[in-house]
Amino acid sequence: MRNLLQIDAKRYWSTVERSGEIGVGRPGGLQRVALTDSDREMRDLFVQWCREAGCAVTVDGVGNIFARRKGEHDDLPPVVIGSHLDTQVNGGKYDGIVGVLAGLEVIRTFNDAGVPTRRPVELVCWTNEEGARFAPPMIASGAFAGVYPLAWVLARTDDDGKVLGEELKRIGYAGPAPVGGRKLDAYFELHIEQGPELDAKGVDVGIVTDTYKSHGFIVDVRGETAHTGPWPMDKRRNALVGAAMLAVAINEIGWRHHGTGGKATAARLVAWPNKPGIISDYAQFTGDVRHADPAVAGKMAEEFKAAVQDCATRANVAMTVASTWTFGDEKFDPDCIGLIREAAKNLSVGAMDIASQAGHDAYHLSKVTPTAMIFTPCREGITHNNNEHAELARTVPGVNVLLHAVLARANR
Repeated sequence: MRNLLQIDAKRYWSTVERSGEIGVGRPGGLQRVALTDSDREMRDLFVQWCREAGCAVTVDGVGNIFARRKGEHDDLPPVVIGSHLDTQVNGGKYDGIVGVLAGLEVIRTFNDAGVPTRRPVELVCWTNEEGARFAPPMIASGAFAGVYPLAWVLARTDDDGKVLGEELKRIGYAGPAPVGGRKLDAYFELHIEQGPELDAKGVDVGIVTDTYKSHGFIVDVRGETAHTGPWPMDKRRNALVGAAMLAVAINEIGWRHHGTGGKATAARLVAWPNKPGIISDYAQFTGDVRHADPAVAGKMAEEFKAAVQDCATRANVAMTVASTWTFGDEKFDPDCIGLIREAAKNLSVGAMDIASQAGHDAYHLSKVTPTAMIFTPCREGITHNNNEHAELARTVPGVNVLLHAVLARANR
C-alpha cells in the first residue's frame, strides 16, 4: 500500500488556489509581502489547516511556524518539510507556496492512509524568505540556522522604518518558541524551479545537486543637495548619479561573465530628496552577482567592490558598503538526494539533476541538518512576476516524490 501511496491532487491544488485569493496583486499574481495584513491572513489559514490535520503548531521568535505530526518514537529528531508563504511585491501564486502546501498534503495523505512514521514529521513556513520588505532574503531561516544573530534579524527595518520584530508582534506572530538550537533529522524543500529547463525538457522533477554562489550588496551613497540650475557640474555631489553609475557597473559585470553563465543584477535604487529641482544627497543601491563557479562569483564580487571605489570618485560622492550577504556554496546531502532519486524511480517519474540559481531557505538549513531540494516546473521559467504559472499535472509528480522520500527518511 505504501508503494501505491499518492496525494489527493484535487485537495492539494484547492489549497494552492485558496492561497492565490489572499493578498492579490496584479492580475493573476500576489502581493503578499512579509508581515503585512495579507501575510497574517494567510498564516492564520495555514495554522488552521495544520491543526485540522492533527498537528501541534508552534511559532518561534522570528515568526517561523512549525506544525508537528507525532512519530511512533516522538523523542527522535523530526524530518522537516518547508518553504515560504510570503511573496514579492509583484509575485506569483506558486513561488514557495507550492512547497509549504505540498508538505501539508504529505501530512494529510499520511493521515488518510493511516500511515505512521517512526520519526515525527514537521512542516515549517519560514518568515520573510523573499526579503522584499526586510533585507536580506531568507533571514528567518538564517536565524534558525545560526547564520544571523537573532537580535540583528528582529531589528531589520523596512522602507517606512518599521521594525521586523515590532511587525511580528503587530500581526500576532512573535512566537514564544526558541529560534533554532534543536536537532533535526533532515530537511526537504519542494519549490518551483524558477528557471526554464524542466519546462523546456518536459521533465517533471528536478533533483537539486548544485547551487549558484551569490554575493549581495547594499551600498549607501552620500553627497550634497544643491540647486539643479546654477550649481556648477564640477561642484556637484549627486548621490543619485553615483548610485546609477553602480547600477550600470554591476550590469556590465554580468555581461562580462555572461558567456559562462554569470549573472549580475541592479535590483534597487532609492534616493532622497528624489525631487525635481534639487540634487539628491542620499541614495542607496542594492544588487548581487552570482555564478555556478564560486571562484568566478568571488571574482565578480571583487570587480563590484572596485566599481564602488571608481564610481564614488567619478561622482564625487562617498560610498559605503552597508550590508553584504552570501549564499550558494552549501552542499545538499547525498543520502537525502538518494531518497529522492529512489522515489522518482519507483514512481516512474521523469527526473533530472539540476542546479539551483535562486536562493532558498534550504541553503541555510543545510548548515545544520541533512538537506535536499526538489524542483517542479513553471511555465517558461517566469517567476517573481504575476504571470508565473505552474500546472497541477506537472506539480503533482514532484509532490508524490516528496511524499515517498519523506516517508522513507522518517522511517529510518
